[in-house]
Amino acid sequence: MVVAGGDGTVGKVGRRMIGSPTPIAILPLGTANNIARTLGVAGKPLRDLVHSWKDARCVNCDAGIAKGPWGTQNFIEGFGAGLFAETMVRLETSNVIELVGGDDPPTVLRTVLKILRTQLQKHTGRPMKIRLDGKKMSGDYLMLEVQNIRYIGPNLELHPEADINDGFLDVVMVGAKERNKLKPYLMKTKPKRDSLTVRRARHVQIECECPSVHIDDQHWPDKKKSEATESIAVDIKVHPGALVFLAPQEAKRAARRRT
Repeated sequence: MVVAGGDGTVGKVGRRMIGSPTPIAILPLGTANNIARTLGVAGKPLRDLVHSWKDARCVNCDAGIAKGPWGTQNFIEGFGAGLFAETMVRLETSNVIELVGGDDPPTVLRTVLKILRTQLQKHTGRPMKIRLDGKKMSGDYLMLEVQNIRYIGPNLELHPEADINDGFLDVVMVGAKERNKLKPYLMKTKPKRDSLTVRRARHVQIECECPSVHIDDQHWPDKKKSEATESIAVDIKVHPGALVFLAPQEAKRAARRRT
Protein backbone atom coordinates (compact mmCIF):
# COMPACT_ATOMS: atom_id res chain seq x y z
CA MET A 1 0.00 0.00 0.00
CA VAL A 2 1.50 3.33 -1.07
CA VAL A 3 0.39 6.49 0.73
CA ALA A 4 1.33 9.89 -0.69
CA GLY A 5 0.64 12.67 1.79
CA GLY A 6 1.33 13.98 5.27
CA ASP A 7 0.72 12.56 8.74
CA GLY A 8 -3.04 13.09 8.47
CA THR A 9 -3.29 10.99 5.32
CA VAL A 10 -0.84 8.35 6.55
CA GLY A 11 -2.71 8.14 9.84
CA LYS A 12 -6.10 7.81 8.16
CA VAL A 13 -4.89 4.94 5.98
CA GLY A 14 -2.82 3.39 8.78
CA ARG A 15 -5.75 3.23 11.20
CA ARG A 16 -7.70 1.28 8.58
CA MET A 17 -4.76 -1.07 8.03
CA ILE A 18 -4.25 -2.04 11.67
CA GLY A 19 -3.94 -5.80 11.93
CA SER A 20 -3.12 -6.23 8.23
CA PRO A 21 0.21 -7.81 7.16
CA THR A 22 0.30 -5.60 4.05
CA PRO A 23 3.24 -3.16 4.29
CA ILE A 24 2.67 0.57 3.88
CA ALA A 25 5.15 2.66 1.87
CA ILE A 26 5.10 6.42 2.48
CA LEU A 27 5.75 9.20 -0.03
CA PRO A 28 5.96 12.16 2.41
CA LEU A 29 4.14 15.16 0.93
CA GLY A 30 2.90 16.82 4.11
CA THR A 31 4.10 19.62 6.37
CA ALA A 32 5.62 17.82 9.36
CA ASN A 33 5.83 14.22 8.06
CA ASN A 34 6.43 12.94 11.59
CA ILE A 35 5.69 9.31 10.78
CA ALA A 36 7.92 9.34 7.70
CA ARG A 37 10.64 11.12 9.69
CA THR A 38 10.51 8.44 12.38
CA LEU A 39 10.91 5.75 9.69
CA GLY A 40 13.82 7.59 8.06
CA VAL A 41 12.07 8.35 4.77
CA ALA A 42 11.51 12.11 5.13
CA GLY A 43 13.62 14.57 3.19
CA LYS A 44 14.51 12.11 0.42
CA PRO A 45 13.67 12.61 -3.29
CA LEU A 46 10.48 10.74 -4.15
CA ARG A 47 12.14 8.98 -7.08
CA ASP A 48 14.84 7.64 -4.75
CA LEU A 49 12.22 6.41 -2.29
CA VAL A 50 10.38 4.51 -5.02
CA HIS A 51 13.64 2.93 -6.19
CA SER A 52 14.47 1.93 -2.61
CA TRP A 53 11.32 -0.18 -2.22
CA LYS A 54 12.87 -3.23 -3.91
CA ASP A 55 15.46 -3.45 -1.11
CA ALA A 56 13.36 -1.98 1.71
CA ARG A 57 12.71 -3.76 4.99
CA CYS A 58 9.34 -4.41 6.57
CA VAL A 59 9.20 -2.70 9.97
CA ASN A 60 6.52 -3.54 12.51
CA CYS A 61 4.95 -0.54 14.23
CA ASP A 62 2.86 -0.46 17.39
CA ALA A 63 -0.38 1.49 17.62
CA GLY A 64 -2.33 2.95 20.50
CA ILE A 65 -5.98 2.52 21.44
CA ALA A 66 -7.62 5.40 23.32
CA LYS A 67 -11.04 4.98 24.92
CA GLY A 68 -12.89 8.04 26.19
CA PRO A 69 -16.03 10.17 25.68
CA TRP A 70 -15.43 9.94 21.92
CA GLY A 71 -15.64 6.14 21.96
CA THR A 72 -12.62 4.07 20.88
CA GLN A 73 -9.97 5.59 18.61
CA ASN A 74 -6.75 4.07 17.33
CA PHE A 75 -3.68 6.27 16.96
CA ILE A 76 -0.24 6.01 15.38
CA GLU A 77 1.46 9.25 16.48
CA GLY A 78 0.07 9.80 19.95
CA PHE A 79 -2.47 11.13 22.41
CA GLY A 80 -2.05 14.38 24.31
CA ALA A 81 -3.57 16.85 26.74
CA GLY A 82 -2.47 20.28 27.91
CA LEU A 83 -0.36 22.87 26.09
CA PHE A 84 0.07 21.26 22.68
CA ALA A 85 -3.48 19.91 22.36
CA GLU A 86 -5.12 23.17 23.43
CA THR A 87 -2.87 25.30 21.23
CA MET A 88 -3.56 23.20 18.16
CA VAL A 89 -7.32 23.56 18.68
CA ARG A 90 -6.94 27.35 18.85
CA LEU A 91 -4.85 27.37 15.67
CA GLU A 92 -7.35 25.22 13.81
CA THR A 93 -10.37 27.28 14.81
CA SER A 94 -8.65 30.61 14.06
CA ASN A 95 -7.17 29.52 10.70
CA VAL A 96 -3.79 31.00 11.70
CA ILE A 97 -1.81 28.36 9.83
CA GLU A 98 -3.61 29.08 6.56
CA LEU A 99 -3.01 32.81 6.97
CA VAL A 100 0.64 32.62 8.02
CA GLY A 101 2.95 30.36 6.02
CA GLY A 102 0.51 29.11 3.44
CA ASP A 103 1.95 26.13 1.56
CA ASP A 104 5.55 26.55 2.73
CA PRO A 105 6.19 23.77 5.32
CA PRO A 106 9.29 25.33 6.99
CA THR A 107 7.42 28.61 7.53
CA VAL A 108 4.39 26.79 8.92
CA LEU A 109 6.54 24.77 11.35
CA ARG A 110 8.40 27.87 12.55
CA THR A 111 5.10 29.69 13.01
CA VAL A 112 3.61 26.88 15.10
CA LEU A 113 6.71 26.73 17.30
CA LYS A 114 6.59 30.49 17.84
CA ILE A 115 2.93 30.30 18.86
CA LEU A 116 3.66 27.40 21.20
CA ARG A 117 6.41 29.43 22.88
CA THR A 118 3.97 32.29 23.40
CA GLN A 119 1.30 29.98 24.78
CA LEU A 120 3.80 28.33 27.10
CA GLN A 121 4.21 31.60 29.00
CA LYS A 122 0.45 31.85 29.54
CA HIS A 123 -0.45 28.22 30.05
CA THR A 124 -1.20 26.97 33.53
CA GLY A 125 -0.86 23.43 34.79
CA ARG A 126 -3.94 21.25 35.02
CA PRO A 127 -4.51 18.60 37.69
CA MET A 128 -4.34 15.14 36.18
CA LYS A 129 -4.78 11.75 37.77
CA ILE A 130 -2.47 9.40 35.92
CA ARG A 131 -1.80 5.69 36.28
CA LEU A 132 0.96 4.00 34.29
CA ASP A 133 0.56 0.23 34.43
CA GLY A 134 -1.20 0.79 37.76
CA LYS A 135 1.43 3.14 39.22
CA LYS A 136 0.15 6.58 40.26
CA MET A 137 1.84 9.60 38.64
CA SER A 138 -0.76 12.24 39.45
CA GLY A 139 0.00 15.96 39.68
CA ASP A 140 -0.36 19.31 37.95
CA TYR A 141 0.93 19.16 34.38
CA LEU A 142 1.50 21.72 31.63
CA MET A 143 1.53 18.99 29.04
CA LEU A 144 1.04 15.25 28.79
CA GLU A 145 1.91 13.35 25.62
CA VAL A 146 1.47 9.60 25.20
CA GLN A 147 3.75 8.98 22.23
CA ASN A 148 4.00 6.04 19.90
CA ILE A 149 6.60 7.62 17.60
CA ARG A 150 9.49 10.05 18.12
CA TYR A 151 7.86 13.27 16.91
CA ILE A 152 4.67 15.27 17.46
CA GLY A 153 3.30 18.42 15.85
CA PRO A 154 5.98 20.72 14.37
CA ASN A 155 8.67 18.00 14.51
CA LEU A 156 8.95 18.19 18.29
CA GLU A 157 11.31 15.40 19.35
CA LEU A 158 10.41 15.14 23.02
CA HIS A 159 11.83 11.64 23.40
CA PRO A 160 14.53 10.69 20.86
CA GLU A 161 14.72 7.13 22.21
CA ALA A 162 11.07 6.33 21.46
CA ASP A 163 10.86 2.93 19.75
CA ILE A 164 7.98 2.20 17.39
CA ASN A 165 8.17 -1.55 17.96
CA ASP A 166 8.93 -2.23 21.62
CA GLY A 167 5.38 -2.91 22.80
CA PHE A 168 5.36 0.22 24.97
CA LEU A 169 4.02 3.76 24.79
CA ASP A 170 6.32 6.61 25.88
CA VAL A 171 4.57 8.99 28.28
CA VAL A 172 6.10 12.49 28.39
CA MET A 173 4.99 14.54 31.40
CA VAL A 174 5.83 18.23 31.83
CA GLY A 175 5.00 19.41 35.34
CA ALA A 176 3.51 22.81 36.14
CA LYS A 177 6.88 23.94 37.55
CA GLU A 178 8.92 22.60 34.63
CA ARG A 179 8.15 25.34 32.13
CA ASN A 180 11.83 26.12 31.55
CA LYS A 181 12.59 22.48 30.76
CA LEU A 182 10.22 22.59 27.78
CA LYS A 183 11.57 25.85 26.30
CA PRO A 184 14.64 24.33 24.57
CA TYR A 185 12.42 21.90 22.65
CA LEU A 186 10.27 24.77 21.37
CA MET A 187 13.39 26.82 20.55
CA LYS A 188 14.92 23.88 18.66
CA THR A 189 18.03 24.14 20.80
CA LYS A 190 19.75 21.15 22.33
CA PRO A 191 18.08 20.36 25.67
CA LYS A 192 19.82 18.76 28.60
CA ARG A 193 19.82 14.99 28.40
CA ASP A 194 16.81 13.40 30.09
CA SER A 195 15.45 16.84 31.01
CA LEU A 196 11.82 15.79 30.59
CA THR A 197 10.13 13.07 32.63
CA VAL A 198 9.43 10.08 30.38
CA ARG A 199 7.96 6.76 31.46
CA ARG A 200 7.18 3.68 29.40
CA ALA A 201 3.86 1.92 29.88
CA ARG A 202 1.55 -0.52 28.19
CA HIS A 203 -1.56 0.79 29.96
CA VAL A 204 -2.21 4.49 30.62
CA GLN A 205 -5.20 5.80 32.56
CA ILE A 206 -5.92 9.53 32.76
CA GLU A 207 -8.53 11.63 34.53
CA CYS A 208 -8.38 15.37 33.97
CA GLU A 209 -10.37 18.55 33.53
CA CYS A 210 -9.08 19.38 30.06
CA PRO A 211 -11.01 21.50 27.55
CA SER A 212 -9.54 19.50 24.67
CA VAL A 213 -7.23 16.59 23.82
CA HIS A 214 -5.68 15.36 20.60
CA ILE A 215 -5.62 11.86 19.15
CA ASP A 216 -3.03 11.97 16.35
CA ASP A 217 -4.00 15.08 14.37
CA GLN A 218 -7.66 14.94 15.43
CA HIS A 219 -8.98 16.79 18.44
CA TRP A 220 -11.81 16.25 20.89
CA PRO A 221 -14.30 17.72 21.38
CA ASP A 222 -15.27 18.21 17.77
CA LYS A 223 -17.75 21.08 17.92
CA LYS A 224 -19.71 19.55 15.05
CA LYS A 225 -20.06 16.12 16.68
CA SER A 226 -19.52 16.38 20.43
CA GLU A 227 -19.57 18.70 23.41
CA ALA A 228 -16.92 19.24 26.05
CA THR A 229 -17.40 17.82 29.52
CA GLU A 230 -16.04 19.12 32.83
CA SER A 231 -13.92 16.04 33.40
CA ILE A 232 -12.85 13.18 31.18
CA ALA A 233 -11.51 9.70 31.82
CA VAL A 234 -9.24 8.12 29.21
CA ASP A 235 -8.01 4.54 29.00
CA ILE A 236 -5.08 3.93 26.63
CA LYS A 237 -3.46 0.63 25.70
CA VAL A 238 -0.81 -0.39 23.22
CA HIS A 239 -1.46 -2.70 20.30
CA PRO A 240 1.98 -4.27 19.64
CA GLY A 241 3.05 -4.74 16.03
CA ALA A 242 -0.27 -3.46 14.73
CA LEU A 243 1.10 -2.12 11.43
CA VAL A 244 3.82 -2.84 8.91
CA PHE A 245 5.75 -0.05 7.18
CA LEU A 246 8.47 -0.10 4.56
CA ALA A 247 11.73 1.52 5.68
CA PRO A 248 15.04 1.88 3.83
CA GLN A 249 17.93 -0.33 4.89
CA GLU A 250 19.85 2.64 6.32
CA ALA A 251 16.98 3.33 8.76
CA LYS A 252 17.70 0.07 10.57
CA ARG A 253 19.31 1.72 13.58
CA ALA A 254 16.45 4.20 14.07
CA ALA A 255 13.68 1.65 13.85
CA ARG A 256 15.22 -1.46 15.40
CA ARG A 257 13.96 -2.96 18.63
CA ARG A 258 15.96 -1.74 21.65
CA THR A 259 16.77 -4.04 24.52
